[in-house]
Amino acid sequence: MIDDTAEKTAKSFGAWAMPDEYRELQATVRRFVQSDIKAVEDTLPHDATYCPSDKLKPLQDKAKSLGLWCVRTPAEFGGAGLNLLGQAVFAEEAKQVRMGLYNPAMGAFGIDPPNVIWEGNRQQIEKYGLPGVDKGSKCFVAISESSGGADPGRAIQLKAEQVGNKYILNGSKMWITGADKADWGIVYARTGGRGRSGITSFIVDRDTPGLTVKEIPVIRAYSPFELHFDNVEIPIENRLGEEGQGFALAEKWLVDNRISYSAGTLGVASAALDIAIAWAKERETFGSKLADKQAVQWMLADSDMELRAARLIVYDAAWKGDLGEDFKLEASIAKVTATETAGRIVDRAIQIMGGLGLSKELPLERWYRELRIHRIGEGPSEVHRMVVARNLLSGRR
Repeated sequence: MIDDTAEKTAKSFGAWAMPDEYRELQATVRRFVQSDIKAVEDTLPHDATYCPSDKLKPLQDKAKSLGLWCVRTPAEFGGAGLNLLGQAVFAEEAKQVRMGLYNPAMGAFGIDPPNVIWEGNRQQIEKYGLPGVDKGSKCFVAISESSGGADPGRAIQLKAEQVGNKYILNGSKMWITGADKADWGIVYARTGGRGRSGITSFIVDRDTPGLTVKEIPVIRAYSPFELHFDNVEIPIENRLGEEGQGFALAEKWLVDNRISYSAGTLGVASAALDIAIAWAKERETFGSKLADKQAVQWMLADSDMELRAARLIVYDAAWKGDLGEDFKLEASIAKVTATETAGRIVDRAIQIMGGLGLSKELPLERWYRELRIHRIGEGPSEVHRMVVARNLLSGRR
């Protein structure tokens, strides 16, 4: 028999459930995505990376009416102001479409400026941040370089030298998403010695003389870019924060972003599992449904169990971040667990579907390609495992 204390503890754990406001958010996004957004996406080519403006604008107008515009942007700047848990719930639903891992719902919910722009001064916010919310101006974030992206504190070699009231940038960046269509970007460069304290962030207009962009074709439908800086002059008022604060800003961007990044992959995994379940119940081979075969049942069961566990890990990381606690470790665990889980689930779905799973009649093969990149983007799995191991071995478990 459970004593009073144990019973209260059990009830407190048993009572953990998604709060009503998040369930309402989940249901609203799901209805909008599955009825309105998916209908438009189904008219576009398999590897489409954008939606024509005449089809996109009605979706954006509806998203605004639902209060789902730029969900990661603080309300004071015109966004929905969702906290991290809200962002996770949103991302899982919004990305359950074919091009979901590229751009949530084709940009129907707007494109959030990088969160660190709100750390800037009023002039920077008004010139760069607010147009992103109000007019849809696009931005890139440039951290990685050819010397490596997983350890930016040491790998950043792009040099920024102050000359009078401006900085001169020389060097290059690699694997930068969206740089071709961006209006501006946040670029991290070295202003001091080796290590994290020598990094500073800058706001760079895309059309600044000396900045060139080169496409890097990769496995997925859309390409990242290489940026070259040849004596690129940046006015001192475009420095974001003080000198030496760049790494802290980069970390804020990366850690926060890992929540929606991870949750989005689980949305794709959930959609893939639904496709596999429906096919298994319909397809007949060797005189019975696929759903009757133990091998298929176990693949479906493993996928569901892993998805449930990964979702709780992501939610736990988001919850801790919303409490104002240090959640870098939890964000790393969430990123590895979610991206690797999603990859396995989509792989199993393709296996269950057989040849059809490899075809472009379904979104599975596109998701498979894009999820492979997600095990590297936002920090490769091995680096995040190193973070976890370092915490264990230092006694901070």
